[in-house]
Order: sequence, then structure tokens, then C-alpha cells
Amino acid sequence: MDESPIDVTSNREEMAKLSNIEQTQLILARLMEGGQEDDDTCRELDHLTKLLNDDIENKNKKQSICDVIDDVCVDTILGYLDMRQADLVRGHAALTTSAYLKAAGDKGNEALRNFFFDRVKRGTYDDYIVAFCVAAAVFPIAPDITTDIFLSEGFLPSLDPLMRRKWKSRKVETACLEMLNAASMNSQCREAIQKYCTDWLEEVVDQDPNELSKAIHSADPEVQVTEGSIAMRRHSVAVQNMAAVILAKLRAVPSSAQQTTEGSEPRIQQATTSIEDLSKKFSSMILKENPESDKKLSVEGLAYATIQPTVKEEVAGNKELLKTLVKILGDAPAKSPLTYGVLSIFMNLTRYQPAQSEEQKKMTQLKAYANASGKLAPANPLNDDQHVSERCKRVFEAGIVPVLVTHSRHGSVASLSLIVSIISALSATTSLRGQLAQQGAVNLLIAAWTALPDSESQAKRTAAQALARILISTNPALVFGGTRARPQNSAIRPLIYILSPDPAAESRDLLPTFEALMALTNLASTDNDTRATIIRNAWSEIEEQMLSSNNLVSKAAVELVCNLVQCVEGVALYAADNPQAANRLHILLALADAEDKGTRSAAGGALASLTGYEPIVSGILKRNRGVEVALGLCKEENEDLRHRGAFVVYNMVACEGEAGKMARKAIREKNGIEILKECAKSSRRAEVVEVTIQALKVLLEQD
Repeated sequence: MDESPIDVTSNREEMAKLSNIEQTQLILARLMEGGQEDDDTCRELDHLTKLLNDDIENKNKKQSICDVIDDVCVDTILGYLDMRQADLVRGHAALTTSAYLKAAGDKGNEALRNFFFDRVKRGTYDDYIVAFCVAAAVFPIAPDITTDIFLSEGFLPSLDPLMRRKWKSRKVETACLEMLNAASMNSQCREAIQKYCTDWLEEVVDQDPNELSKAIHSADPEVQVTEGSIAMRRHSVAVQNMAAVILAKLRAVPSSAQQTTEGSEPRIQQATTSIEDLSKKFSSMILKENPESDKKLSVEGLAYATIQPTVKEEVAGNKELLKTLVKILGDAPAKSPLTYGVLSIFMNLTRYQPAQSEEQKKMTQLKAYANASGKLAPANPLNDDQHVSERCKRVFEAGIVPVLVTHSRHGSVASLSLIVSIISALSATTSLRGQLAQQGAVNLLIAAWTALPDSESQAKRTAAQALARILISTNPALVFGGTRARPQNSAIRPLIYILSPDPAAESRDLLPTFEALMALTNLASTDNDTRATIIRNAWSEIEEQMLSSNNLVSKAAVELVCNLVQCVEGVALYAADNPQAANRLHILLALADAEDKGTRSAAGGALASLTGYEPIVSGILKRNRGVEVALGLCKEENEDLRHRGAFVVYNMVACEGEAGKMARKAIREKNGIEILKECAKSSRRAEVVEVTIQALKVLLEQD
């Protein structure tokens, strides 16, 4: 870097007169000098971050500011990621590092690599601490280059002396563990950690204070242990917890090396700390009165441990632990790692296994034959729907919903997606839906659907489907009525969103479509404003679903239409004097004659409402078999269907004007009088007999 003197000034106007390169040099000089207050350091780092981001966006620059950021400058920036810096400074330094690596490209990656290995090569306490802290901080920012550094030949084996406690610096040990913890998010790194670090990690977790002195001597006889030396002290709770978290990641997400083929397991295996043992440790730490930093590590570890079915059952069966986790979530700041960790635990506990079609099951079987074992591992019974439903009830009873409602207002996209997944799982249990609505889940889901970006389509669909489930089982007037601020119509757009099957899905799942239609039908039973809104925004999708090859979907769509035609806008769709309306009526008549009884019933109900209007009666008369379909409903074995048919026929024969006259004539010619007589004889319900007799009276009168 050019070290020519620069007028160091904090005056913004003076800074603005300088070029970006000069500003960069000035900021780096201040950062190298050090000794500033944390707030001042953060401001300098933020300014440098902005300059780097501007440098990325400026495609017409003559010179990049990265040209004046040499190895010494990189050393300065990365030095602020040291664990001995304030957390605030480290956070701002991480943003600056990210901006530099993006702006500098390959040059930045090489600078990072040189920095790391130069520090490791020096081998002092300070150098190890800084190197490991930088690796831990940069892993989420630049995973590819950091993984490459971490897996460099000889690096992990070279840590063995450190792991075996030849060094007595706890900060080195903590920094190393932070690096391993960050690296264990990567599958390749997990395999390497499994190979070189597992024994040491288990020693830390299982440490017996009475045997510590002997363990140190056996690892390194040269170490002179004296009373009160750091080596003689017990590992801190934080260190033990972090080691346990790393082990949990290794156990919960096995590497390919661990997935041995059937029958290849050795007869005698080395004793290891099981995932169940680790989960008990995490649970115990969470239940104790510990600092938030210790709780954060325990929560992170339990989030990984609860991937395993046995741990899910154990955690869900501990009422005190569930309530403590709910309290931790309630007290945790929005968008914090602690919040995300607790939400991950609850998502693991409540997650249902995805339903598989027959085709998907066959593909899974083929994949199993493609690997060495050639067999599918049997499904764990603890993951079946019955066990998951029971866990959902326990989580709900712990009082999680109000806390989720609060967090959803200020959460990140990631945490909002988790919240939606948890509510969706809870809504699968029918008995919980009313209480979910009472505790604010409907507002939560509508707000979440609105807040989630379009790029998070799966989370949006999950929110919409959960909303549909709740609205199917609850009275809309109880959810949206009274003094509630959110109008009923706000639920319509999310439901419309899932009427069409997910285009990104490998297989066609019609359950969300069916549930959305059912929920819209419930909403459409309330008032004309809701019906008109549904028609305006979703009619084309509803028409498409009426013709679905799936009987349940088709039936649900026709039931929705049955409610929609109670308003003027719905009637107009069928009564208008145009080809589209005539075609709609033709389809409805065809559905009234469908094989599926439920579809016939729904279509008959719609016709019973529509035939109160003269244009509809005329339209039926113009259709081949229109009258036969109406009379066919009167001949049904099911009394509900006969009721609908009798009502349709009565409306037609009671119609005034030329349409009514033609209807009476057509029905008489189609043996309508005898069909209605038989309908009246075979019916037991008074309302069916009454409307049938009324229709007969009109028919028997002379026009």
C-alpha cells in the first residue's frame, strides 16, 4: 500500500472530495492505527464496505480499490474477526470481508488462503486464534474457498497436538472448536472432522475431572502439571457444549463413510457418544439457569439432535423442556441465531414425512438397488403420522402459537418459513384447528403469505394450505367477524394461490387444490361481497378444476360454484346471452349426470339455485338431454339428490312466460309426471315430498 501521508480528517465534506481509492487508503490507515472506540471502528468498516460494494457495481471504473488493498490491509481487515474483538465489531468486519471477497475475486481468495496458512505456520497462540476465528467467520460467507482451505492436505492432522492439549490456551481451543463447528455444515468437511477429530471431541464432552490429570500425562508426558495451571482446570461449559454440538452434527447427519453396507459392521465397535446421550446433555443445559451463550449452543445442538426420531420422541415427551423452549423463544430477539435454533427444534418435532405417490415409491426403490446395499431401510415407526400428530399436540399444549404469532411480525424470511411450517404441521390435526384460529394463526398465515417474497414459493404455498385447513374447519364469522381488523376477503388471494398444482413439484399433488376449494366454499357461504370477490379473482381457475379428472377436486369445485351462484355475479355467468354462458351451463348439466354421486349432488344444488332465472330454464331446454338430466336427479336412490332434482323441475315448470310453458311441455313429453309421482312415493322426508307435489300440481294444470 502507498504509505504517503494523507490528511487524516473525520470531516465528511473533506472525505467526499477524495477519490474512492484515496478514501480507501485513509480508512485502512485508521483501521491499522487502531485504538478507536468500537462505534468509530464500526463506522470505518461500514464506510469501507460501501466503497467495496460501489466498486463491484461500477463497471466503468479505471482502477479498482482492491488494487490498493495489499496483504497488510487484508491482515488488518481480517484481524477484526478475532474472537477477542467486540461482537459488534466482528459483525461489521464480517460484512466488510464479504464485500472484499466479492470485489477482489480470485485475488481475494488467494489473499485469504495466504493469510490463513501464514498464521497457522507461525504457530503462536495469537496466530492460531486469529486464523481459526477468520475461518469460522468466513465459512458462511465464502464456503467454497474456506472448504478448500480447511481440506488442504495435512491441515487437520496438524491440529492433533492442539487437540491433545499440548497447548494450554483455552482461547485457542475455543477458536478451533468454532472453526470446526462452522465447517461441520459442509458434508466434505464433516467427513474430515469425523476422521481426524472425533476422538478428541468425545474426550472433551465426556471429560471426567478426576481423571483429567492422568489424561494429560498420557497424551503428553512432557507437560508439567501444577496445581492451578490452565491444563489442570476442567473444560469450560461453553467448550464442552460446542464440542457436543459438533458431535451432534456428525451423528445427526451421517457422512457417506458412516453409511456402511448391511453386514459390514465390525463385531466389536468402539464406544461412542450417541446422539441420545448428546440430546440429554443439551436438554439438561437448556433446563438449567445458564448464560444465553451456553443456551444458544445447547439449542443449536438440540436442533441437530432432533433430526433423529428417538430424540424427537424424548424431547416431545418432556413437558418442562417444551415449555422452557417456548419461553426461550419468547425471550429471544427477532432474527437471532437463538430464535432460528428453537424454531428448528419445533419444526423437527412437528414435521410430517412427505406423502409419496406409487411412482415415487418405485423410484426410491430403484435408487436403493443402485447403491451397495440394494435394500431400502425400513421406515422408522416414530416418524409415522400417528406419532407426529401426537408430538404436534404436545407442542401445541406447551403454548407455542402465541409466541409464533409475535415472532412472525418481525422475523426474517428464514424464520418466517419455519414458523409457517410449524403452524402447517399443527393444522394437520383437525382437533387443533379451532384453537389455532382463536390464538391468531389465521392472521399469522395471511400476513406471512403476504410478506414472503415470490422466490419463496414453497413457503407461500405451505402458508396458504395451512390457512385452507383451518378455514375448512372453522366458522368464518368467528375468525373474521366482530371488531377484528383483518377483513374476510384478505384470505381469498392466498387460497387462490394454491388452486393450481405446484409447477415446481416432481409429482402432481392435488390435496392443496382440494383444500383451497373447500375453504373458498366455506367463505362463499357467508355474504355476496365475498362471493363476488372470489368470482372476480378466481373464476377461470375454478372452471378448470370443475373438469378435473380427480372426482374429489371436481366435486369441491362444483360445490364452490353452488355457493357462488347465490349472488348476482354468479348467476350472470350462466344466464348471459353469449356462447360462454351456454357452454358453462352445458358443463354443469354434464356434471349433474356424472358417475360420481358427490359431483352430481353439487351440480344439482347449483342447478336448483340457477333455475330460478328464466334464461337458465331456456338454456336447459335448448340442450340435448337437458330435461332428461333434471328428471334423472329425481330418479336417484339418494334422497338428497332427489330433493335437488325435484327443486330443479319445480323451478322449471313454475317459470313464467314462454320458457315456463316450453318447460312444462318438455317435461310432460319426457314422462315427467310419472317420474315425479314415483319420486314422491319413494321419499320419506317432508321437504322432498312437498316440492315434488308442488311440481306435480303445476304439471297437472292445463296451460
